[in-house]
Amino acid sequence: MQFLIDDPETNGDGQAVATILLAHGAGGPMDSPAMDALARALSVHGLRVARFEFGYMAARRSGQRKPPPRAETLVPEYLEAVEALGGEPLFIGGKSMGGRVASLVADDLFRAGRIRGLICFGYPFHPPAQPQKLRTGHLKRLETPALICQGTRDPFGGRGEVETYGLPGSVEILWLEDGDHDLKPRKKVSGFSVADYLRTVAGAAAAFAARLRR
Repeated sequence: MQFLIDDPETNGDGQAVATILLAHGAGGPMDSPAMDALARALSVHGLRVARFEFGYMAARRSGQRKPPPRAETLVPEYLEAVEALGGEPLFIGGKSMGGRVASLVADDLFRAGRIRGLICFGYPFHPPAQPQKLRTGHLKRLETPALICQGTRDPFGGRGEVETYGLPGSVEILWLEDGDHDLKPRKKVSGFSVADYLRTVAGAAAAFAARLRR
């Protein structure tokens, strides 16, 4: 399994606040511009970022146009990535579908002492325009400390919807005003840019990780 490693940039002693294993979304590879920007922001805030690709996405690099499979079928690959990365207990998460797959494996890994927490960026609570098809059953039982960074106008689950779901106290949500599924706001509406929001979520993720390492 191939990893992209982004080492922390801010700590003078070279020590990371923590390591986070990130999986990509359904449509973009681990080195997409969005994933590059997210990893860079996290590393600037002292997190060591390890990115990997699911098999269907890796196959696209050789010309095979494989569609994204159901998230549940990717669980074994996420667990394989955790094993391959090894090392001290880490944080897991991802962008959109990658975060969803991480959330499916989180509790077993947390109970086993393999991870300290879950961090998701743009969680797909339901398919766009299908709010009745919720993907929240396991989240309502989640024991793993979790941070979800979500735009208020995300078509996969905006603030007005998500706040009615009754998620447990283990799940913290950082709301980004006017952010879409890629956490991108309309600057004329919000007064912020996507770079501003990436700094915000990276700072929140680093603080979340530092708190759980104590």
